[in-house]
Amino acid sequence: MREELNAIRDDMKAQLAAAGSLDELREIQVAYLGKKGKLTGVLRGMGKLSAEERPVIGQLANEIRDEMGELLEEVRNTLKQKELLSQLEEEQIDVTLPGRRVGRGHKHPLTLVEDRIKEIFSAMGYVVEEGPEVELDHYNFERLNIPKDHPAREMQDTFYVSEDVVLRTHTSPVQARVMDRISPHLPVKIIAPGKVFRRDDDATHSPMFHQVEGLLIDENITFADLKGTLLEFARQMFGEDRKIRLRPSYFPFTEPSAEVDVSCMFCNGAGCRLCGQSGWIEILGSGMVHPKVLEMAGYDPEKAVGFAFGMGIERIAMLKYGIDDMRLLFENDLRFIRQF
Repeated sequence: MREELNAIRDDMKAQLAAAGSLDELREIQVAYLGKKGKLTGVLRGMGKLSAEERPVIGQLANEIRDEMGELLEEVRNTLKQKELLSQLEEEQIDVTLPGRRVGRGHKHPLTLVEDRIKEIFSAMGYVVEEGPEVELDHYNFERLNIPKDHPAREMQDTFYVSEDVVLRTHTSPVQARVMDRISPHLPVKIIAPGKVFRRDDDATHSPMFHQVEGLLIDENITFADLKGTLLEFARQMFGEDRKIRLRPSYFPFTEPSAEVDVSCMFCNGAGCRLCGQSGWIEILGSGMVHPKVLEMAGYDPEKAVGFAFGMGIERIAMLKYGIDDMRLLFENDLRFIRQF
């Protein structure tokens, strides 16, 4: 058995000297020192030895195991060093070369338009307010004069989290929350930008989109103030030559209500394919705040009066930049975004 152990040591030394990779080294370790390796196999026969020979052979086996373990580690370190040097030679990094500049970011067209809307209304004295995107049904509908059995709820395909919690379908709940905070003090003069959610998805709709809603409540506010505000916005956003027109409409939270059109910025009102030959393009909805909405917020509708308006940021961006498919705004294609 002594001869077998010495032979295993010599064979393993030869194998280690010839090893050319870490994979080969692992195979040698398993073949000689593993649970089913050659050294272990010889030691299983120690039961046949006499009591005098057993400790001598056991000591020799331990010496060989320790010696081979140390040699194995030396070879492993040598092979690791060779692999590292080989990798460095292949990559050959020239540390004297100048560094590569990190590309500068670019604002998304929706961000550009939202920032511009904030600038325009901030210059008019409006304060930017924000609110939760996961909203209570109470604020999203009921506080806007849309009770649970109101047919206007069918106009908004809503994502319900539960019976009383929704993903907000507009940023109007922010108006109700701000009125609760400020009431009964005047004036209230805010815009509320943010993400909203509806079950729509096509070339002109997205299940997630962005809105800006505005609210002004004070004494002696008239429909003329609303029209003047929106005319100034249209001219600041689309050019000084723009005109607006207001068409009667219906919203549960305003009375009277109006859709607002701007004179076509592509044909200057002469009529083209984009405006349907009418010379006008719809941009937002508006109206005088409904007395019930004021009452629910704690205001006396005999003293306090105001107007509200709301617009989709995607629609404004598409008109401003001539984008014909809303889905381009959400595809994260840098070739598209870098145009703005």
